[in-house]
Amino acid sequence: MMKKRALSGSGHGATAFALKLSPGIVAGDFVFLTGMTGSRADGSIPSDAAEQFRAAFDKIGAVLAEDGLGHDAIVEMTSYHVGLRQHFDLFNAIRGEYVAEPWPAWTAVEVAGLRREGAIVEVRVVAMRGSVLKRK
Repeated sequence: MMKKRALSGSGHGATAFALKLSPGIVAGDFVFLTGMTGSRADGSIPSDAAEQFRAAFDKIGAVLAEDGLGHDAIVEMTSYHVGLRQHFDLFNAIRGEYVAEPWPAWTAVEVAGLRREGAIVEVRVVAMRGSVLKRK
């Protein structure tokens, strides 16, 4: 039986406990992350789209770092967007600041809304452990 281990990420304790979820789960060679919105450390949601996008990727990085990984370990990403067509190019440009070749598989989905009022994106990733993904 494969054991699993929770990753808490920095600053997610109270929310994770209240919602009965783990920001990340290590299962074998993979790390599965809960979807991250672009909220600030104090829980507020920035009105600026770029700030939200960077905050979401920074929170993903904090959870991955707890297991010694970086964004380059991401193998699959699903992003959920309110207003996808309006901010796709900006999101894709900022995403490119965090991921590198070989690019992760990625699906972007338009949604009517997200749990957090004012959130325009939620990003969920799967990362691979125990391998070094080479940058070009």
